[in-house]
Amino acid sequence: MGEASIPANVIAIADLRYRAAVPSIPATLRPASGLLTDSQGRPLRDLRISVTDRCNFRCSYCMPKDVFDRDYAFLPQSSLLSFEEITRLATVFVSHGVQKIRLTGGEPLLRRHLETLVALLAQLRTPHGRPLDLTLTTNGSLLARKADALRHAGLRRVTVSLDSLDDAVFRRMNDVDFPVTDVLAGIDAALAAGLGPIKVNMVVKRGTNDGEIVPMARHFRERYGSRIVLRFIEYMDVGNTNGWRMEHVLPSADVIEQLGTVFPLEPLGAQAPGETAQRWRYLDGGGEIGVISSVTQAFCRDCNRARLSTEGRLYLCLFASQGHDLRHLLREAGASDAELTGAIAEVWTGRADRYSELRGRGIAQAGSGGRKVEMHYIGG
Repeated sequence: MGEASIPANVIAIADLRYRAAVPSIPATLRPASGLLTDSQGRPLRDLRISVTDRCNFRCSYCMPKDVFDRDYAFLPQSSLLSFEEITRLATVFVSHGVQKIRLTGGEPLLRRHLETLVALLAQLRTPHGRPLDLTLTTNGSLLARKADALRHAGLRRVTVSLDSLDDAVFRRMNDVDFPVTDVLAGIDAALAAGLGPIKVNMVVKRGTNDGEIVPMARHFRERYGSRIVLRFIEYMDVGNTNGWRMEHVLPSADVIEQLGTVFPLEPLGAQAPGETAQRWRYLDGGGEIGVISSVTQAFCRDCNRARLSTEGRLYLCLFASQGHDLRHLLREAGASDAELTGAIAEVWTGRADRYSELRGRGIAQAGSGGRKVEMHYIGG
């Protein structure tokens, strides 16, 4: 049975892979103040929206091919939030204080007519009347052909995932034999379209691509200078399928040490509260780099991010095992905007997630138990 032919009253098996509770609607509905905080005093400032659970790469740390093969049951089209539903929910999140929206996947550029959603979200304004910081994370494979349309629709910036400049290493890591030159062409197209400064994210896995740290830094600083910020991400234990082991993690401190022997560096302060990357600048003025150290230097205490999955489940942590079913409120419960506002406020104010911090203390499971959600399902 094809995706389009699934009847509305049939729940696809793919919908049942993760636990989700239906949020309660409070008896007393209060308007959003824009100052919502969780149980740890963390504000809600950043919303990451997954627009598809599909990807055209099969990177081992995210969607290993032996699990996500041709028989894997991805979500049917009828289960995905429509662009109008996404925009309605985003409007509520903005009223609660969200200032930045990042579109993710899977690979978000696989979602047809994505520029239509970008245009809708670009019209939103914060309670103070400011436009959102509207961004997108992509593997870059389709960026060369999509960059102009995305910029014209209102996208401000892009982040590109790129784990190696060595074509053999890159093809091995994406596991679909995709050439690195096409991703680099996408980066150039994005810069030409005005989607900069661009961030390039490199997941560093010890024994796989750690030999690419210095070549990546040299390439991007010499070719692009301050127009691109390269960020090195510690290999994380997201989901349940990537075979994560601590021995594969190269600590960010080691990355900085490697780079510092070639390009002297000095630390920079954070640009915004809740920023995930620690910033460093080249002493010779050649731009800056960042390191994201979720494993060895957890930043849970400042985390201000919520994640909305492809079919409308709200997750409060990248390592969560349970979501909150906002799609049910939209479609089955017929909730009003005021009721959605109240329900989302109830969920966020009860948030206590701090998985990485507790992992660092040797506590095995910081969530409520069960299977952790996969990265391709809620984005990074």
